[in-house]
Amino acid sequence: MRATFNLKTLTVAVATLSVASVASAAGLDRSGQDITAFLQDGTYAESVYTYIDADVSGKDSSGNKIDDIAEDYDFFRYGVKTDINDTFSIGVLYDEPFGAAADYTGKNDFITNTDADAIIQDFIDNPNVTEDYVDDVLIPQLQGALAPGNPGGLTAEQLKDAQAQLIGLEAAKGLAAVAGEETQVEVRTESITGILGMKFGQNKEFQAYGGPVAQRVRADVKLRGDAYSSAKGYTTHISNDQDYGWIAGMAYSKPEIALKAALTYRSEIKHSAKAFESFPLATAAGATVGVPLSTTRHADIEINTPESVNFDFQTGINPTTLATAKVRWVPWSDFAIVPSLYNDVSKVATQDDKGLALVSYDKDQWQVELGLAKRLAPKFAVSGTVGWDSGAGNPVTSLGPIEGYYSVGLGGKYDITENWAVSAGGKYLWFGDADGEIPSKQVVSKFEDNDGFALGVKLSYQAK
Repeated sequence: MRATFNLKTLTVAVATLSVASVASAAGLDRSGQDITAFLQDGTYAESVYTYIDADVSGKDSSGNKIDDIAEDYDFFRYGVKTDINDTFSIGVLYDEPFGAAADYTGKNDFITNTDADAIIQDFIDNPNVTEDYVDDVLIPQLQGALAPGNPGGLTAEQLKDAQAQLIGLEAAKGLAAVAGEETQVEVRTESITGILGMKFGQNKEFQAYGGPVAQRVRADVKLRGDAYSSAKGYTTHISNDQDYGWIAGMAYSKPEIALKAALTYRSEIKHSAKAFESFPLATAAGATVGVPLSTTRHADIEINTPESVNFDFQTGINPTTLATAKVRWVPWSDFAIVPSLYNDVSKVATQDDKGLALVSYDKDQWQVELGLAKRLAPKFAVSGTVGWDSGAGNPVTSLGPIEGYYSVGLGGKYDITENWAVSAGGKYLWFGDADGEIPSKQVVSKFEDNDGFALGVKLSYQAK
């Protein structure tokens, strides 16, 4: 007969794993949307801080070195739950589930030419022209010639030529305005989840839970340099938008062997945000096929953050040791960011009615993590994890050129008092090599032999 484990002696080992089990690489995944705070016994609260430092470097298609593009990234997670009675529980969770932070530096195809006059000269024949001369002389002359009524008495061919010159110069001015800037991306999300759980079964071993999710999202993207071809100079700012989804799950527990298992589903959340776009070459691209396109646009954009499924499992191996497993699935192949001006300009290149997405992925993410936690002393425990993330395809967007990872993690937890505890953990990640591509599927960079680490610290309170 299997021994009954003293759950109190195992408690110190349980939470060491949730700090070390942070940082995802596929798509925009970050927090892993952990809900284990709600599955704790009694009244429970936690505050978790996570810091991610990744080294993602490589070369562009011209052979130029690309220094580390991954900016340091941090986020918080909070959770609180309590039992109303032996049947019902309520909880509130906060996390930052999805995000990205990348910045290209150095001298490569992802940086705009720093010489504004040289950019303008690419569109004209006079090698002595300056930016001021274009502003004060050339553009006013062309605008005057194209004024209503044809004041210059130009022929139809001359008018067409003047219009082409004006479009070209205005495009050059737009590119000159971003001279010296780097390709950058930043995406941030915040989610608050309310959960109501109901236990049932002969020994209350089953629990069904669910509730609403409020989520905010914002994003900024800058495409710079020759790597992006006609899209170089493109900028979009997606304003904060809040929308709603839901969570549902089922859990099973067997306290005498410290067994807990939970399957959790989160719905996709459909955001309708405002996006401001600037595209210096939009008018020039539209003119080639006779489609009037402005260089700026302020319009709605729909962004659907993906659904997900998490499976969390733990069981006691002996009275002082826990084994854990986590599995996560996210269908990133269904995700896309499609700003309207960018998409309209891309239709010129694709010659179809669909165009291109600014960001998209080819494959779904699978993530698996296995762990062991061991109580070494009445108030102290350590843990270790190994993990694998499939990534979301390769080649992958040049704004996040990583194909998944392998990881190892270590953590520790110390009980300060009977109710209060502090945990700390870290994870080392080996990133998969990836080719960076632009939305047209052209490979423009290669990233190899990259790695990173994540650190976390947690303060928790529990009263049973």
